[in-house]
Amino acid sequence: MRKLILHLSILTLGFVLGAQIVAGQSATSLSKPKALPLDELRTFTEVFAKIKGDYVEEVGDKDLLENAIRGMLSGLDPHSAYLDPEAYEGLQEGTTGEFGGLGIEVEMEGGFVKVISPIDDTPAQKAGIKAGDLIIRIDDTVVKGLSLNDAVKKMRGKPGTSITLTIMREGKQQPLKLTVVRDVIKVQSVKTQTLEPHYGYIRISQFQSHTGEDLSDAITTLKKANKNQIKGLILDLRNNPGGVLGSAVAVADAFLERGLIVYTKGRVKDSELQFNAKPDDLLKGAPMVVLVNGGSASASEIVAGALQDSKRAVIMGSKTFGKGSVQTILPMNNKAALKLTTARYYTPSGHSIQAEGVVPDIALEKAKVAATDGTADLGEIKEADLNRHLSNGETKLQAERKPRRRIVVPESKPDSENNGKTVVPLPEKDYELREALKLLKDMVLTKGQVSRG
Repeated sequence: MRKLILHLSILTLGFVLGAQIVAGQSATSLSKPKALPLDELRTFTEVFAKIKGDYVEEVGDKDLLENAIRGMLSGLDPHSAYLDPEAYEGLQEGTTGEFGGLGIEVEMEGGFVKVISPIDDTPAQKAGIKAGDLIIRIDDTVVKGLSLNDAVKKMRGKPGTSITLTIMREGKQQPLKLTVVRDVIKVQSVKTQTLEPHYGYIRISQFQSHTGEDLSDAITTLKKANKNQIKGLILDLRNNPGGVLGSAVAVADAFLERGLIVYTKGRVKDSELQFNAKPDDLLKGAPMVVLVNGGSASASEIVAGALQDSKRAVIMGSKTFGKGSVQTILPMNNKAALKLTTARYYTPSGHSIQAEGVVPDIALEKAKVAATDGTADLGEIKEADLNRHLSNGETKLQAERKPRRRIVVPESKPDSENNGKTVVPLPEKDYELREALKLLKDMVLTKGQVSRG
């Protein structure tokens, strides 16, 4: 029997934080190989021989074949990849919430490393790295031409050592140079606070193997602090790039009594999975607002989609990233692994989020300030913008959802006194959170109903 790990994820500085489950299956259960394409294999052999004989420098067979494997996978979609033994080991470490590095979720785009989001309370966040930054140079090494794994290896290193990243940022004409001190990343995935008496706030920064249990503990803490009465809750999934699938299911299940949470479909029967909620709702039906944005991806979209389709929560913010594909980790005999896209996931209503994202019920749009220096607004990069992204897969796409209401908010200002450390944001400084709290109070007064604006 062979262990297969299913992932919905974005690469995290060398580690995949995937929406993952483990299942025992035989190696032959995925698909039956068809007849070999002999003409194409002859061409491959001919190219291999010419490189071996004529390339300006001698190249080892192992390097050539591994590069060929990487090329096969990278030509499929942005999330399929060959994981060498070091990267595979890092993937397994990444789901525990403690690993070495800078603390950023990254993806390759246009030959450069794109930051999906910095992780809360990590060196990257403290150094000022932001979602959407494009890393164009790592110390003295130009990123263009590197694979994502190679770039990640250069960013990893001994804790306490520093690295200088040259980045391009939206609205800036000149590159920025940021120095980051590497550290062991210990991620606290769940944070909680009472915003006002009987109104709770829970922030999930990513979905780790223990996030479901941590969420349950956070709700217990909130109840104790509010005399066992929670009138409403804000669940903050902004810039949450994803994580372990089982934890995403557990988080959605915590607020649902029954019904479908998520299901997957692929070419083979083994890729078809379905997850359903079990009693009880830990909040006993108290109104909820879920905050999302363009950095909310993968497992975050599972939770948002499930709570939206079941009408358990109002989704507020901006359209999510649109990472709705499942990656299966196939261990190899050489201690490496293949990360192969094998399925798409679907919300309870049957909607594929792949390359589409979750459309919020209430859109929060940041006020646009015209640039005076001639810089262009690059906008957010989503799954649909990535080269060779997997299509949505629906033969007839549903009509595009539109938010019920749109609210324009100013840009939230971080608290400079925290020296880069994330604390639970205050509504006075986080305008999106302020609007979410206002909405939550309205829902409590109107028994969960949301008026159209």
